[in-house]
Amino acid sequence: MSDVGNEFDLIVIGGGSGGLAGAFRAAGHGARVALLEPGPLGGTCVNLGCVPKKAMWLAADVAHKIGQARQLGFDLPASAPLDWRELILHRARYIENIHAAYRARLAREGVALLPYRGELTGMPGEVRCGDLRWRARHLLVATGGHPLKPEIPGAELGGVSDDFFALTEAPARVALIGGGYIAVELAGVLQALGSQVEVFVRQSSLLTSFDAEVAARLAEDMAQAGVRWHFDTEVSALRREADGRTALVVGEGAHGGFDRVLFATGRGPNSRGIGLEAASVRCNARGQIEIDAFQNTCVPGVYATGDVTAQPALTPYAIAASRRLMDRLFGSQPEARACFDEVPTVVFSHPPIAKLGLSEAEARERHGGDLRILRADFRPMLSALADCPTQSLFKLICAGPEDRVVGLHLIGEGCDEILQGFAVAMRMGMKLSDLRDTLAIHPTSAEEVVLI
Repeated sequence: MSDVGNEFDLIVIGGGSGGLAGAFRAAGHGARVALLEPGPLGGTCVNLGCVPKKAMWLAADVAHKIGQARQLGFDLPASAPLDWRELILHRARYIENIHAAYRARLAREGVALLPYRGELTGMPGEVRCGDLRWRARHLLVATGGHPLKPEIPGAELGGVSDDFFALTEAPARVALIGGGYIAVELAGVLQALGSQVEVFVRQSSLLTSFDAEVAARLAEDMAQAGVRWHFDTEVSALRREADGRTALVVGEGAHGGFDRVLFATGRGPNSRGIGLEAASVRCNARGQIEIDAFQNTCVPGVYATGDVTAQPALTPYAIAASRRLMDRLFGSQPEARACFDEVPTVVFSHPPIAKLGLSEAEARERHGGDLRILRADFRPMLSALADCPTQSLFKLICAGPEDRVVGLHLIGEGCDEILQGFAVAMRMGMKLSDLRDTLAIHPTSAEEVVLI
């Protein structure tokens, strides 16, 4: 590595999506930038999250469509086994291409990539790694997060989402512990690719941040696909069985015979060991760095973004927040900040679900009874042709005398791609009348939103 000096306008600690976005935007404004990242570029999303997860979801989707193809009359074998190792090679190649693109762009834009784990020293604008020191007017902490395990006996017998990506075949029986995004997505992939999956959920329902009606429909659809749910179930311990498999202790009984157990019980911030205490940067009780609406910490010149904070743990949000921060610091936009009342969100389940804005319960709390709830409950064309029982459900929530759209909730094939355009429309104040005045594209699932 050539000598890049040790004085910068901005030092970014962490090379995930938020850190990279900040580095690129600052460099685009003419700032001299250093990015400290000892590991693979892209953080969780590229290496152990969104990207490899979507690759596995796509493979599972192909498996599902093979079954539909047989129903439509294609002469296919009764089973089409997946060579996991071959899929992993393709997945790894795709991710390495992303790494290469990041490295090339950093070089092109003049960002110094320093392969070190940065730590704040407590001196204004100073970062160190061992005996090395760097200084900048502005420091951005973007160290991301990590999966958590509950503190229960035998927890070491279970893995986390990171371990899912190390699998080289589908385990025969898998237990997933959790009821959020990660549990639901991994359950769908593993079930489609050959595992028998059981999911143990502490609450009485899935995905508590989603609309309850849509989440309940997803549970039904996944049960039809073979996933077994255990709701209102608290796993108190794991234990090894005589045959080497794992059992889950629940109350006075146990559920045994699992080849793999995966915890999907939440994530924590990577806020330890990076000098926050020395720099007097405040964290909340969960260890997340406390920031204001402009990404400022309590220490002037120190900022934070992404999963190390309490902001939505979504890659696009971290990217947007980092870009706006750099527009404020270096782009002569003093009021720039991340401000999104409606955050479009997709769970890549089978089938996928999507949400934008308020759930029905949230809308009733905010707007009282001045609501109109509209639903389109239909069988997608491919499902009907292949005699598949899966139904799609699209739900629109409108509020006030103008019927302004305050919530859109979708479950069904294609909803992950449908939602993006409606996110733009809702941000611009979409009303029910706007949908009614829009020509539908027929025959599609998306038309059900404008015809609802």
